[in-house]
Amino acid sequence: MDSHSNNMKPFQKRSRLEIIRDILKVIRESNNTISPTKLQRLSNLSFQMFEEYIGDLEEKGLIVAIPYKEKRKIYSLTDKGRNFLDKYEDFVAFLADFGL
Repeated sequence: MDSHSNNMKPFQKRSRLEIIRDILKVIRESNNTISPTKLQRLSNLSFQMFEEYIGDLEEKGLIVAIPYKEKRKIYSLTDKGRNFLDKYEDFVAFLADFGL
């Protein structure tokens, strides 16, 4: 997870927003299509935590599950999800500019 959470100290707990950012960023960096298993692994979340976050992100319209090969699915960012991630990263950069 280092590439997604570069400014974290080792073993520092991620905030809710950092976890959301990590999930969205993993999807974006996977050409906007990723399987649930790979997304869970790259997001570094337990199955239960992953299910909670994914459900919340789908409900809020930031990601969408797309049917894929019979009973499987892949996740993709919505325009709203891309916009959220861009604004979040801009905000983090803004805070860093002020040393915050």
